[in-house]
Amino acid sequence: MTASTLFDLSGKTALVTGSSAGLGLAMARGLAEAGAAVVLNGRDETKLAVTTKAFEAEGHRVLTRAFDVADEAAVRGAFERFDGEGVAIDILVNNAGNQLRKPMLDLTTDEWRRVLDAHLTAAFQVGREAARRMIARGRGGKIINIGSLASEVARETIAPYTAAKGGIRMLTRSMAAEWARHNIQANAIGPGYIATEMTVPLMNDPKFDAWVKRRTPSGRWGQPGDLIGVTVFLASAASDYVNGQIVYVDGGLLAVM
Repeated sequence: MTASTLFDLSGKTALVTGSSAGLGLAMARGLAEAGAAVVLNGRDETKLAVTTKAFEAEGHRVLTRAFDVADEAAVRGAFERFDGEGVAIDILVNNAGNQLRKPMLDLTTDEWRRVLDAHLTAAFQVGREAARRMIARGRGGKIINIGSLASEVARETIAPYTAAKGGIRMLTRSMAAEWARHNIQANAIGPGYIATEMTVPLMNDPKFDAWVKRRTPSGRWGQPGDLIGVTVFLASAASDYVNGQIVYVDGGLLAVM
């Protein structure tokens, strides 16, 4: 394989969860531009329809599947539908999630579970169904879980998110430990502070905005497009001997005191 073909995803199909906006949308677009057919996912069918229309206008091969990744029955049903339609998922990006900012003393157990289910349990459920089929087909595959700076460090008021993202790091290693023998590479991406719909309240806070820019060696918020390169790398043959790793895309934040 030559350097010019290492990153070519032609003939592959990628499912990107939570891809109607934000990081998921950027990663899905990057995978499509690298040649993959893309399956967009979310819970809002209206938003998905708009995104699908934009992808089609750009000439990309795209399918849309609306289901809740935290709902086990919905996940099983989605993959059974893929089976019935002959859609084979070669690349999975577990991106869907949510956020809840609240002191731990005020958190209810249901709120805790809701965040963990959306990130960690969902990645396990979707990853399991994807891997089961990758193994049966016998040609391997790629799983990319989305972690966070919170996979390594904590901040106040986001305890369930931090616990979930720490879990993503170890889930990724567990996937590598069990599935590498089947030529499945499972890795994770840990975004830093990225400008998305979810972070708008933080960006609009002058003190927090200044802190991010001062704390990050690159001196800026990341953009969703900053994740495209590493996503294509981890989805491609270029990463065939990379497994169980988490790559931080954070402008150098974790590298400095």
